[in-house]
Amino acid sequence: MSKLSRTARYYRKNKKAREKHNEYQKKYNKKPGQVERRVKNNRENRRFGTYGNYDGKDVSHKGGRIVLESEHKNRGSKTNTPGDKRARGKKGKGRRNKGNTGGK
Repeated sequence: MSKLSRTARYYRKNKKAREKHNEYQKKYNKKPGQVERRVKNNRENRRFGTYGNYDGKDVSHKGGRIVLESEHKNRGSKTNTPGDKRARGKKGKGRRNKGNTGGK
């Protein structure tokens, strides 16, 4: 058995937090945009023949193409998600801690 992640250990120990998190996830997963995204991803998984066969593969978006990639690599990728890219900014630009700038 693999080691549980820090988040998994937290939710396993804290029942109230786990229940709150699951309630939020239920609401979020019902949103029309999320349903549409899930349907589209499932359709692509079926097209590639990897849906529901436990082969450890997912469809992934690489450079505008849809390719097969291991679940572990795809779901753990920080560079594939547009939100993460925007939050981090460009490589090497403004990455150093410049200290306290006085608030403004």
